[in-house]
Amino acid sequence: MRISVFGIGYVGVVSCGCLAELGHEVIGVDVSATKLAMLASGRSPIVEETIDTLIAHAVRQGKLVATENTEDAVSRTDVSFISVGTPSAPDGSVSFTAVDAVITAIGRAVRGKNRPHTVMMRSTVPPGTAEDRVIPLLERESGRVLGDQLRYYSNPEFLREGSSVRDFRAPPFTLIGAPEGDNADVPREIYGCIDAPLHVTRYRVAESVKHISNVYHAVKLAFANEAGAVLASYGVDAREAFRLLCEDKALNISPAYLRPGFAFGGSCLPKDVRSFLSLADARNLSTPFLRQLLPANHAIIDRAFEAITRHGRVPISLFGLAFKQGTDDLRESPFVLLAERLLGRGYDLRIYDRFVQVAGLMGANRGYIDKEIPHLERLMVVSPEAALSSSRIAVIGHVAPEDRPSLMRGLAGHIVIDLAGLDALRTVPDVTYEGLCW
Repeated sequence: MRISVFGIGYVGVVSCGCLAELGHEVIGVDVSATKLAMLASGRSPIVEETIDTLIAHAVRQGKLVATENTEDAVSRTDVSFISVGTPSAPDGSVSFTAVDAVITAIGRAVRGKNRPHTVMMRSTVPPGTAEDRVIPLLERESGRVLGDQLRYYSNPEFLREGSSVRDFRAPPFTLIGAPEGDNADVPREIYGCIDAPLHVTRYRVAESVKHISNVYHAVKLAFANEAGAVLASYGVDAREAFRLLCEDKALNISPAYLRPGFAFGGSCLPKDVRSFLSLADARNLSTPFLRQLLPANHAIIDRAFEAITRHGRVPISLFGLAFKQGTDDLRESPFVLLAERLLGRGYDLRIYDRFVQVAGLMGANRGYIDKEIPHLERLMVVSPEAALSSSRIAVIGHVAPEDRPSLMRGLAGHIVIDLAGLDALRTVPDVTYEGLCW
C-alpha cells in the first residue's frame, strides 16, 4: 500500500522505517528541510535502536522518499498517517496547532484528488477529537463526506523510546477507532503482517486508551517511587519487595481492579493505606501521591451523593450495603457511608442486600454498623420488590445474580443511578438510566 507519513518526529520516523519494512511504499512529509534531507539520504533524524538500518535500507530499496509537498504526497498515496506533535498548551490541554494545520492541508489536497483517501491519526489526542474536531475539519476542507471516498481512523501508537522498533514489530495489540459498522479493512491490510490482535472500537475509546495508558504508567511509577522510599527508610530491600509483589499475577499484575466502578472499602484497603501513611509520617517522608488515595476514594462517594440529590428529596432504594457482593462485611463500606449521608439529609431510604442479616452481625462488624447506622434493621427489606415498591430512585451498588431478574422487573418508572456498571440496566424499558456516577 502507498502511505504518506506526516510528521517526521519520533513516531513518524519509526513508522516510516517499519511500514517500509512491511513492504509498503512510504513518503515522509514534514516542514523541516533538515529532517527531510536526512531522511532522503537514508539517515534517521532520531536516535533509536536499529532505526538507522531500517531507514537506510528503505531508501536504498526505493520504499521510502521524502517531500515537503503535501499535495504531491496525498496524490501519490492511498493513506496518510498523522504523527505530528501534540504538546501541552499553557492551560495543560493539548495544543492542536500542528494537527489542525496538517488536517487542513491534507483535506485541501484530497479535494483535488479523484481517488479514495484514508487518514489515520497516530498522534496522541484526547477523546472526542475525531468526531468533534478532525472529521468536521477534514470534511469541510476536502469537500467530501466521511464514507464517500474518505475514511478516517484513530490509530494510537504505543511505542516506547529505546525499544520502539521492537514495539512496532511486536505490539500487544493494534488499536483502531472507526465509525460504527466499519470493519477497518484499510488498517487491517496495512498491519496484516503484524502478529498481534487487532481491536476495532469507537473513536472515543481508541483515543482514550493511549491517554489512560500513559497516565497509568505515571501512576505505577509514582506508587513505586513513593512506596519504595517508605520501605527503604525501614531497612527493606524495596526492589526485592516489588519483585515479589509482581509475582502475584492474579491481583497485582493483572486486570483485577481495573474496571471502573464505585469506591473501595472493607476491612483491609482503607486501614492499610492509613497504616502505610503512618509509616511515612514516622520517618517525616513526603508521600503526596499516596496521601491522595483516601480523599480520591471519598470524592467518588461525593459524586454519587450529588448525582442522587440532584433529583430532590424523593424515596430511594439502595441495592448493596456490604463493601462488595457476596459478603456481610460492612466495615468502611462506601455504601454504608453513602446511606449514612442520605439519612442525614432526611431521605426516605430502603436497603436490600441478600447477604446482610442485621441480627447475625457480630464483633467489629456489628460494632461498626451500630455506630454508623444504629437503626439499620428498620431500613433493611427482604426482597428487591420490597425495596422498589415505594422508591423513585434506585441506586445500584451490587446485586446478587439471583436477584437481578426481580430487580429488572421492578425498575419501571425509576431513575437508576448505576454504581455497579450492570450493562443490562441500560435496556430496561421505562427507566431513566443515569449510568455510573463517576
